[in-house]
Amino acid sequence: MKKSTLEYRMMIEHTRLKSPNSKLLTGSLIGKYPIVLDGGRTTIYISDLNKESEIRERYQLRRDSRLNIFAKKPKA
Repeated sequence: MKKSTLEYRMMIEHTRLKSPNSKLLTGSLIGKYPIVLDGGRTTIYISDLNKESEIRERYQLRRDSRLNIFAKKPKA
């Protein structure tokens, strides 16, 4: 039996492993809430709306620390 026959391809199709739903939903926005940061330039999706203020604070601290690194002049 040649591997290019229709029966062989159908047999392979039926023996594929099924992916779990949790893996299929990776990257999905179902059940997520958008948080708009940076005046609309950045959008973060979170699953728990109660943590919105914490997320905003962490983002601002991380952004400020990153900008300070680039703003410093190198020592001569």
